[in-house]
Amino acid sequence: MNIEQIYKDSSALLEGHFKLSSGNHSQFYLQSAKVLEDPKTAKILAEALANDIKKSGIKIDAVCAPALGGLVAGFALATALDVRFIFAERVDGNMAIRRGFEVKQGEKYLVCEDIITTGGSALEAAAQIVKDGGEVVAYAALANRGFCKRVGSSIERKDNCKLPLDKPLFALEDFAFDMYAPENCPMCKAGTVAIKPGSRGN
Repeated sequence: MNIEQIYKDSSALLEGHFKLSSGNHSQFYLQSAKVLEDPKTAKILAEALANDIKKSGIKIDAVCAPALGGLVAGFALATALDVRFIFAERVDGNMAIRRGFEVKQGEKYLVCEDIITTGGSALEAAAQIVKDGGEVVAYAALANRGFCKRVGSSIERKDNCKLPLDKPLFALEDFAFDMYAPENCPMCKAGTVAIKPGSRGN
């Protein structure tokens, strides 16, 4: 399965001049919402990811996704794994599990995002699961930005990856794009203006 081509066909791999959530700039931007708006594509990707997870033999009782970006990917993955699904959301800037969702003592959770960059939001969701008595056994995403090391990849973990070393990350593909501080951005120097198409911008 050519994940990069699926993103391109869905107009989800954008090329231009983008401002990332980190404040850095890049020539490329992943917009997984565009891939997931087609239920058939979402099902295909989730089943492929679920197959990789099942092969590992890790026992999973439920999937938790950080809102908003991970919701569709997390639900699709939970469906493919045939396990319960819950989500965490920001309340006054902090990640929380609410809406009547219950984390049971000793339950084993996989935290799923659409895209893993450094893993910050996923780690915040995981902390809430642990606080409520659950156990986080793995992380997953459709796409990995190349800062964290996923199962089956030759890309090494970078210093800014926030995910724990002792928990596996499952993802379908690495998208390791060059990023630039604004003052060193060649596209800025060429006179173009960075746009921010992600969920935290517009």
